[in-house]
Amino acid sequence: MPELPEVETVMRGIDPVLTGKRLVMAQKRRPTLRFPIPEDFEAALTGKRVIGMRRRSKYILMEMEGDLTVLIHLGMSGRIRLFKGQDSETYEAEKHDHILLKTEEGTLLAYNDPRRFGMWLFIDSNSVDEHDLIKNIGPEPLGNHFNADYLSSRFEGKKTPIKSALLDQRLIAGLGNIYVCEALWRTGIHPKRQAGKIAEKRLSKLVPAIRDILQDAIISGGSTLKDHAQVDGELGYFQHKFNAYGRENAPCLRDSCSGTIKRIIQSGRSTFYCDSCQK
Repeated sequence: MPELPEVETVMRGIDPVLTGKRLVMAQKRRPTLRFPIPEDFEAALTGKRVIGMRRRSKYILMEMEGDLTVLIHLGMSGRIRLFKGQDSETYEAEKHDHILLKTEEGTLLAYNDPRRFGMWLFIDSNSVDEHDLIKNIGPEPLGNHFNADYLSSRFEGKKTPIKSALLDQRLIAGLGNIYVCEALWRTGIHPKRQAGKIAEKRLSKLVPAIRDILQDAIISGGSTLKDHAQVDGELGYFQHKFNAYGRENAPCLRDSCSGTIKRIIQSGRSTFYCDSCQK
């Protein structure tokens, strides 16, 4: 599933071509994805202008005129691609293209989702933060409310492993398995250590590590392991910078460390860490 950097990359890719533009075509090519696509999808969007784009956790929010916001989630295999000029005019929808949008300037957006776990839903723009999918999400890890004091207060007394705590979307928005593994490796924190027993001094190093890794991944276009691609079709390349994730049995890349990257299962997900330098 795309994590925060992948979703941010997609959002930044479609923002400049959609924001301020009027949609002259909106088409749903099947009735449902994970949830039913709104019945009035075409009528509600055709002829309306896109006011702005933003990301909240792993959701893309497309704000339309008329107090309508489209909530988009890429699910497991969802991709958004853009086609311009002649490519837009001659484009023939593929088998798993479930949503098509076209702007007044002729740019075509195609949402392709073979596994159909994504979603396109309508929300009243005046109550986005109260929506059931949004209201319980924690602060953004790239925002000012995410800091060592916040983590210390939320982790106090928690016996949950730090890896699982960081993946809890109620505590922190958008963090996923890949980037938590990388952040814990970078700060030398063992993924099984209880969240409530990590000193604030170590948390003060974890916060900037998370920020730096996410920013680097965004600049790199995200990580392409299976389905993720940028809106122009280019693959992300942050996977070439992994220090821990996916490197089972490989030597640790930390200077002066002779350890080996191990893989364990935590809460049904693979965790990669160094058995020597992460304590």
